[in-house]
Amino acid sequence: MPKQKTKKGVVKRMKLTKSGKVKRHHSFTSHIMVRRSRKRKRHLRQAAVLPGRMGRNMALCLKGF
Repeated sequence: MPKQKTKKGVVKRMKLTKSGKVKRHHSFTSHIMVRRSRKRKRHLRQAAVLPGRMGRNMALCLKGF
């Protein structure tokens, strides 16, 4: 039986941490940042962790199961 391939779109956008959590980047950061507050821009720079079942599903896509 052939192996499952990893989802290349997920590989480009997300990263699996050593503990098994899935990190992703925030959206709305590419342009028109003048209208956003300093606090919002600072928080958007930090990576977010996918919650619960969504994180587990994306981890499976990254591992190729």
